[in-house]
Amino acid sequence: MIYMKKITFILSFVLICCSIGAQQYHHPVRPVKNVIVMIPDGTSIGVVSAARWYQIYNKLGGQNLSIDPYICGTVKTFSSNAPIGDSAPTTSAYMTGMPQQTGNVSIYPVADPKNDLVYVDPSKAYQPLTTILEAAKVEQQKSVGLVVTVEFPHATPADCSAHYHKRGEYKYIASQMAYQNLDVMFGGGNSILTDDIKEHFTKTNTSLIQNDINTFRNFKGNNKVWALFQDRELPYDIDRDSTQIPSLKEMTEKAIAQLSKNDKGFFLMVEGSKVDWVAHGNDAVGCITEYLAFDKAVAAAIDFAKKDGETAVIILPDHGNSGFTIGRRDLKSYDKATIDQLFANVSKYKRTGEGLEKILINEKPEKIKEVFKKYTDIDLTDEELAELQSSKNYKEADYMKKAVSKNMGHTIVDIMNSRTYFGFTTGGHTGEEVFLAAYHPQGDMPYGMNTNTQINNYLFDVLGLQTSLPDLTTKLFAKHNEVFAGKQYSIDKTTDFPVLTVKQGKNTLIVPAFKSVAYLNGKEFDLGSVTVYIDKNDTFYLPASLADKLK
Repeated sequence: MIYMKKITFILSFVLICCSIGAQQYHHPVRPVKNVIVMIPDGTSIGVVSAARWYQIYNKLGGQNLSIDPYICGTVKTFSSNAPIGDSAPTTSAYMTGMPQQTGNVSIYPVADPKNDLVYVDPSKAYQPLTTILEAAKVEQQKSVGLVVTVEFPHATPADCSAHYHKRGEYKYIASQMAYQNLDVMFGGGNSILTDDIKEHFTKTNTSLIQNDINTFRNFKGNNKVWALFQDRELPYDIDRDSTQIPSLKEMTEKAIAQLSKNDKGFFLMVEGSKVDWVAHGNDAVGCITEYLAFDKAVAAAIDFAKKDGETAVIILPDHGNSGFTIGRRDLKSYDKATIDQLFANVSKYKRTGEGLEKILINEKPEKIKEVFKKYTDIDLTDEELAELQSSKNYKEADYMKKAVSKNMGHTIVDIMNSRTYFGFTTGGHTGEEVFLAAYHPQGDMPYGMNTNTQINNYLFDVLGLQTSLPDLTTKLFAKHNEVFAGKQYSIDKTTDFPVLTVKQGKNTLIVPAFKSVAYLNGKEFDLGSVTVYIDKNDTFYLPASLADKLK
């Protein structure tokens, strides 16, 4: 009898464990025609909670956020050698299935044996890794698109469509993104466009819309389209001039409309990019309103997916940021604090700290108190006024350092936060799990706690890809010394982009780096994917099929 009880207990324990295990993503999943990945960059769960209460308090749309019915688990995000990740390696892991190091844009990391959290093969260092976007485009001929609120070659969009070991090398990353021949690219970054990129757009019949919201709204062409606003990033949503800059929701709806024209389906990544930026700055009203702008885009995507019946939507941050909390040390009777005490003051703020800084810098000193009151309902003390006037009036170039910058924007945020009970532990990223939400027309979703690599597995399966990403990498990003073994080749590094020249008999093949075109005996042809040059190992990574061109 005792033996049978033990057996029964063991079997029950096993069943419980299996049940827990079954909550995580596992095969099979039914593929769909279209996949939309939505990333509110750097969004901790505290921001989501505050946004929900803010919406309730201000009667902006009911008791729930758009994500609420679809929350199905959490995601453990991390770099290959660190639990707290940067945006470049974290979204790269979603896109490639391999955790990576700080700075990496969809390449294989360098081994760090003492600290690696996963096995890292030293022989594969710097290898460009095929992304989900590239796989959908190359293998399935789906349309592909990106929608962001920062400059287009920033970390997250770059992770989907480019490869390099330094996320800040916009020259190399922007070229790759242009030569990926994206069907849709909406966001910021006009100042980053080069003459070469513009010429490529002309050759490929890609419409380029710059700082023209009316043309953007009226565009109905069947060709590829880039619509960029501002020289770099877009303004925060609460600071945005809606007559000049479209919302993330509007850009998402426009992207879906364009991409849906392909009978083979589409892959779209939408990033609420600047939740992360404003969290770095510890700006509470910015965190809340920027997330709510993202949530409206989520509503648009899910509305389309439900009507379409062939679309899956996956929503998840890439990492946490700032340790945002509702409540902090100086909130003494926290359990008796009313929603009015917690959300009344922040609801009166009409600008982020950055947005108000732009206004105050141009005001006469005697008008500062009045203007501050207009946008925040705060009566500045004389001490606060003096601090504002003594602040350095410059824009912090590095958004990741805003929380500690002694400029006017930082001072404004400090004053605004002092009238609330929101807390921040850091101006940097944090290592907690992030939320996971998803919609699938047949209910095949990744439940429970999933790792970043399991999310990649899910994206692979829900797209119905057949060729593994490692196999596609072998095909698309082979080393030049292996592809052209036994042939005469050289690399010219004196030009803007390195150029590989290969000769065999009467044939000469010229391959510029970071593009998707090459030249055989002077005649241009399309490669179908981008080439990548890595200076660390003096290696070109390019399609293995190029060897056939010289036969």
